[in-house]
Amino acid sequence: MNGRRERESGATEAGAAVGGPGELPTQPSLRRLRAFGVRPKRDLGQNFLIDSNILDVIARAAELGADDVVLEIGGGLGVLSEHLAARAAHVHVVELDRSLEPALRDALDGFDNASLHFADAMALDLAALRPAPTKVVANLPYGIAAGAILRTVEELPSVTSWVAMVQKEVGERLAAPAGTSAYGVPSVLAQLACDVRVVRGISRQVFFPVPNVDSVLVGLERRGVAPPPALRAFVQGAFAHRRKALARSLALAGVASRDDVRAALEALGEPADVRAERLAPARLRELWETVRQARATGEPEAGA
Repeated sequence: MNGRRERESGATEAGAAVGGPGELPTQPSLRRLRAFGVRPKRDLGQNFLIDSNILDVIARAAELGADDVVLEIGGGLGVLSEHLAARAAHVHVVELDRSLEPALRDALDGFDNASLHFADAMALDLAALRPAPTKVVANLPYGIAAGAILRTVEELPSVTSWVAMVQKEVGERLAAPAGTSAYGVPSVLAQLACDVRVVRGISRQVFFPVPNVDSVLVGLERRGVAPPPALRAFVQGAFAHRRKALARSLALAGVASRDDVRAALEALGEPADVRAERLAPARLRELWETVRQARATGEPEAGA
């Protein structure tokens, strides 16, 4: 998995398992590490899944069906890729590191229902993928985890569910309720379109090299469309200065006037000086709609 820093003790232990003489290991990731001379790249923060027991955990959480088209971001050594290809109608595997192609080909050459895309997942034209993905199941690179989830929510309306391994902090932030310290822009944008939950924790020991953080499986179920650009900008502005009142933060971000927002808050029965973190996603959407409608009808600003 990309985006994770190594912990030397774990790297040494797993390195002994893959680097010594003798027969190739039977575990797919360890075998491919040895067979193809793969060395995890520090600049990409690569940490590969080496505990195959986690694969069934992921597959069960994803509730894969024979008709599902899966998008996997961060193919790595292909251990999850081949597991998905054996259970879904089609799998799109996106991997940034071209040097992993031999390992990924080894994993997928036996499947005619898998497509490899060597590209930056944050730049790839996801909407052009055919067949269109219906689920995202991935061991996501830490550096892009939240961004990749939010991008697929926005750009792939065909996707109805997500199961992704992410850094614990990221998963908890996506699922955080209003009023908590973890609640912020990713929480709101994800929860405006999806029900979000942390499925379970994942030990750092299932990766090589061992990262110095723990992971979680996070699950999302779509229940609506992604927020439009104007609402996304409103949410980002609301949290841009989270220690300030919401109305002030939006004004400082140049998204809406302070008086417009204060008037809209009062119209909704909320304190005029409330902070963004106190309002649930649906309430923030109501506030945005109220401000927008007031502008459209040309109502005077409060205090004018």
